[in-house]
Amino acid sequence: MKVLVNAGPWLPVPPHGYGGIENVVATLVPELRRLGVQVVLATVGDSDLPVDERLAVFGTGQFGSLQRPYNQVCGIVPAHQNALVRRLSEGDIDLIHDHVEAAGLATLAALGPDAPPALHTLHWDLAKHPELYGTFDGGSRVRVNGVSADQLSHAPPALRAHAVGHVHLASPLATGADRRPPVAKQGYVVVLGRINAGKGQDLAARLAHEAGFDLVLAGPVGPCHRPPDLAAADPQNPDVRFWHDRVAPHVDGDRVRWVGTVTGRDRDDLVAGARAALFPLRWNEPGGTAVVESLALGTPVVGTARGCLPELVDHGRTGLLTTDEQALGDLVQQAVSIAEGECRAEAARRFTPAVMAAAYLELYKGIS
Repeated sequence: MKVLVNAGPWLPVPPHGYGGIENVVATLVPELRRLGVQVVLATVGDSDLPVDERLAVFGTGQFGSLQRPYNQVCGIVPAHQNALVRRLSEGDIDLIHDHVEAAGLATLAALGPDAPPALHTLHWDLAKHPELYGTFDGGSRVRVNGVSADQLSHAPPALRAHAVGHVHLASPLATGADRRPPVAKQGYVVVLGRINAGKGQDLAARLAHEAGFDLVLAGPVGPCHRPPDLAAADPQNPDVRFWHDRVAPHVDGDRVRWVGTVTGRDRDDLVAGARAALFPLRWNEPGGTAVVESLALGTPVVGTARGCLPELVDHGRTGLLTTDEQALGDLVQQAVSIAEGECRAEAARRFTPAVMAAAYLELYKGIS
């Protein structure tokens, strides 16, 4: 089987730091190739993931262009998609696996009945794009999958009619996690992720003071990846405004610290050393990559029981969940009852790249 995987024009695969979808693609593709799938990757020129063929219009990722006016950037995705369509005309692609928000799905439907079958993975909040999702018709050729059952349950009927199920996200950290030696836990709690209202860092920071636990916030604030960057940030950026209005008043450098974006080994060490990873969600998280990574690193999850969290966390065994925001502080204190080894064993069983790739291969076979 030859599959064209469309990662989009925004970031290289794997990304150099932040890049949720690109990290998913970088996790999936090597396992697909191990299973015998030939992969043509539609990406940008500085992607260095080994594939059978690379397709790129742009030499580097165009993510920075997203802050420019629409009339200056509206050609980026069409240029990328046009190259994809030209490649399909060669006639040797058996299936398209698309990861490009909105435009990817529209392109797949517009290709018509003679194009290869297609699977479009939904990585985001399905309340977005109501005009597209609410009227979508991909015929019998275009199918979609979610990254959690909860995510698909919120899809408009027209989109849900094209769904073939969900595949939970994976982490390379889960491979062999059950054989990894224990890590000595330190006293802090970590919140990992982009700082915005939906992630609830303001709630976490307030609870740290009220319940008496040390908190480390790790993740960007809008375009700002380091504390010094905030001085030059646009105060009208919604995430920057949320930081200044709701989070910063609780950040004292002692009880609550913000360390900016943390990647690679530094991120892994930060999460592995935490006594709990806190997810005080105020929205329905679709996929939960950071949840899976925390479990793989042996760190129990404490969070709001919404979105994908009840699917990923076994309450009382790998974490503690609640529907009461105020109760999160007490659950953080109780997280010491969760065994690190249970978290790592569950990750090794459910969230490895091999498990995710096998699930996708079954979907491919079902729609090809």
